[in-house]
Amino acid sequence: MSYVGETLSNLLHQTAFFNLTWGNYVMILVAFVFLFLAIKKGFEPLLLVPIAFGMLLVNIYPDIIASPEETSNGVGGLLYYFYSLDEWSILPSLIFMGVGAMTDFGPLIANPISFLLGAAAQFGIFGAYFLAILLGFNDKAAAAVSIIGGADGPTSIFLAGKLGQTGLMGPIAVAAYSYMALVPIIQPPIMKLFTSKKERAIKMDNLRPVSKLEKILFPIVVTSVVCIILPTTAPLVGMLMLGNLFRESGVVRQLSETASNAMMYIVVILLGTSVGATTSAEAFLNITTLKIVFLGLVAFMFGTAAGTLFGKLLCKITGGKINPLIGSAGVSAVPMAARVSQKVGAEEDPTNFLLMHAMGPNVAGVIGTAVAAGVFMAIFGI
Repeated sequence: MSYVGETLSNLLHQTAFFNLTWGNYVMILVAFVFLFLAIKKGFEPLLLVPIAFGMLLVNIYPDIIASPEETSNGVGGLLYYFYSLDEWSILPSLIFMGVGAMTDFGPLIANPISFLLGAAAQFGIFGAYFLAILLGFNDKAAAAVSIIGGADGPTSIFLAGKLGQTGLMGPIAVAAYSYMALVPIIQPPIMKLFTSKKERAIKMDNLRPVSKLEKILFPIVVTSVVCIILPTTAPLVGMLMLGNLFRESGVVRQLSETASNAMMYIVVILLGTSVGATTSAEAFLNITTLKIVFLGLVAFMFGTAAGTLFGKLLCKITGGKINPLIGSAGVSAVPMAARVSQKVGAEEDPTNFLLMHAMGPNVAGVIGTAVAAGVFMAIFGI
């Protein structure tokens, strides 16, 4: 009987109930909230579902992301190997390839002024950088945190890995993806604050048709120019433009379909679950994480405001031909930010169609955030 009792006792003590801390329960609750937002509210479910489930797993079974040195048999946990692909910048670069294969750069080519709107929205990144230093982060950590303002999860993960800030990668990635999902909630009040009803109702002229030759040359020219000036952007900008060249060349349909569908979804699963698994209670529930979440929100709000205000300036310069709302789309969260511009504009005039105009700054913001990351890497000699 003693053997049976000991066996049952061992089994009972192997359950998670005897190993979880109050922090684990808090993070499990956060995971449930994320799952609710993703499944019930539809907030970026492709991102939040795997992130939330990874968060749930690691707070029930921490060894799922343990390194080989931390285990008794010298074999790391399943998500440790997924996470290694994040640290090596493989998954963020592959996601950029998939994004490129899905993106039509036609609106940006048709209206090159969108590049300026996309650049203006990056102000939030550099504003948050100096604020992060004031809050006690070192220069590299401040750069890794501030890139959240671009609302671009893969770039945030990429830069954190390159700058050696893997310890902050989890909170940074979760903050970046959370703000991407919350774009429809965060942006509209800021957009309305800095624009008048009259400005929000401005109708823009139809974009000119873009030729096939222009669309083929665009990824080649952008890669050549940007990567010559900032070679460190090659993994992101290069993969983004390679994916787009697959799409626009018309001669590698299979590659374009694979990059934008099967490969993209596989990478999102690996990246999302591994990022979620970095949010153990011990790593996530601390003052540093709160600072990161705060700075990310500030950066994102500043970026939205800067893009909108620059749009307002262009509206004045062009005599009312540009709706300032499209400037807010420069924060890069593709295509959610462009849809928000459309939604806010349609609230003032249901016949106003801003989506394609907003897509220009939106895809310019993707390039702009990658360039901002390249600037930081160049500054630190990475």
